[in-house]
Amino acid sequence: MKLEIIFLTNFFGTEIPKRMASIPFYGWEAFYDEDRHLQADQAPKSGSLYTMYHGTTVQKARLIITTGFRQSADGMLGPGVYVSRDQKKAERYPLKSLPTDRIVLKLSVDCGKVKRIDKDNHPLQKTWHSQGYDTAWVPPNCGMKSVPSGLEEDCVYDPQRIEVTDIALAPNTTILNELKQLIAQNKKGPSNSNTSGTCTVCKFKLGPAHSVQSCWGCGETICALLTKHVCS
Repeated sequence: MKLEIIFLTNFFGTEIPKRMASIPFYGWEAFYDEDRHLQADQAPKSGSLYTMYHGTTVQKARLIITTGFRQSADGMLGPGVYVSRDQKKAERYPLKSLPTDRIVLKLSVDCGKVKRIDKDNHPLQKTWHSQGYDTAWVPPNCGMKSVPSGLEEDCVYDPQRIEVTDIALAPNTTILNELKQLIAQNKKGPSNSNTSGTCTVCKFKLGPAHSVQSCWGCGETICALLTKHVCS
């Protein structure tokens, strides 16, 4: 696309645009507040996919990537997988592990039906799933004594709703590259079905707004809903 603005000077000496024609530029960057990249203090929408994080050890990270998450027996919000949209929260875990043994997994989470838990001794604090909810959400700075950090937290009941997509933090590049390779290998396996129903280019759920085509600038395959594209 090209854009050129030619100005004229009016009676008062003010420049006004006369016509537009073209300067070359290619690419875009967009931000979707309503989907995966909500801030920690924004209420999640039921049925949406979100980027979240999970802190674990190096060895457990290998196991999670290759075999999937397992539901914890109990916790502040009952059984489930504990994750957060705040990476800083995930970086604190496991609490007793050394920084050299900590990994933060980047996740894609299908949160399903969400229940807000924002006070101590909430009547559904540990029984939300029995009432038809798939995820419990603790908003940041809600005053719960059981969350002294004040950071956002989520509990996803079904581990099948969670997919590891990347490594957000690793102690060194050797472990980082090893785990990234494990993720790539796992995506190629026949058991990986979490991405079904999503666009292969932008990774959002398929819908009428998706239009996959070749970029008019560089020829790369693009989707109109990509969050960012820059011609190489």
